[in-house]
Amino acid sequence: MEKLPKQYYPNVLVGFNTSDDAGVVLLDDKTGLVHTVDFFTPIVDDPFAYGQIAAANSLSDVYAMGGKPVSALNVVGFPRELFSIDVLSEILRGGLVKAMEAETPIVGGHTIADSELKYGLSVTGLVDPKKMMTNSAAEAGDVLLLTKPLGTGTITTALKAGKGSPKMEKYVVEVMARLNRDAAQVAVFMGVRACTDITGFGLLGHLLEMASSSGAGIIVEYDKVPFLQFAEEYTRRGFVPGGTRANLLHVSPNVTFAERFSDVEKLLLCDPQTSGGLVMAVHEDKVKETKTRLTDTGIIAWAIGYVTADFSGKIIVK
Repeated sequence: MEKLPKQYYPNVLVGFNTSDDAGVVLLDDKTGLVHTVDFFTPIVDDPFAYGQIAAANSLSDVYAMGGKPVSALNVVGFPRELFSIDVLSEILRGGLVKAMEAETPIVGGHTIADSELKYGLSVTGLVDPKKMMTNSAAEAGDVLLLTKPLGTGTITTALKAGKGSPKMEKYVVEVMARLNRDAAQVAVFMGVRACTDITGFGLLGHLLEMASSSGAGIIVEYDKVPFLQFAEEYTRRGFVPGGTRANLLHVSPNVTFAERFSDVEKLLLCDPQTSGGLVMAVHEDKVKETKTRLTDTGIIAWAIGYVTADFSGKIIVK
């Protein structure tokens, strides 16, 4: 879209220029309308689980802005010659169940015949402009808290290849299908202004967007970054999504790794997540209370690094 004419509307609070998770249009002094759409091909075999994960992933963009989703539309590409209509019904049921958990009505949608199966949601939400979170508000001294472990890309790639176990699949599905609602509510309550969810561009890709948009640098402390069980093993064994290497290539000009880092460790930080957790930039004197409030809602948060005024738009991995 950078090649298209620039848009200038005084009521657009957040457009696509800052690589934020959703767009926000001001309705009045107290209300912003949040817009997002996301869909992708199946990453698990079970259609119901796929529907839940895709819906949670779509809803996450609204939560990452500090908003509350209020309605959603199904977006579907369906290969009728490959699957029965019952498969589509299960996908939509999974999405509906997850949307109901989020107290968000699905009010319709659009389906096309396609050669490849795709599903997701277009979600509309509301946000208080004074409490909105964006990519571009991180400040020097902020501590970065991550609310879900990384590694869904390599784990699901291994599962597609027939590796792993039903127990491992059940666990990774639970992680991906978990809503970011409660984590976002805590972030808004604590006055967090900079937040993003970790999805297809991997941890480093999304942090780089935050660093660039905020005019700040970021330090990532690798030993504090949480990974799913077996994520390192399967990455080492070569079950690496194509998106991982593309992500690493994309961020490399602006990321400096300490010499000791192996290719596996670099790839893990670029693993494309599906319905990943939030990364919130929390003022250093509010970190303890934020983590406590997250724990009270059943969410573990890891302090994985911090924001610095040095080397604007770049990341150092220690």
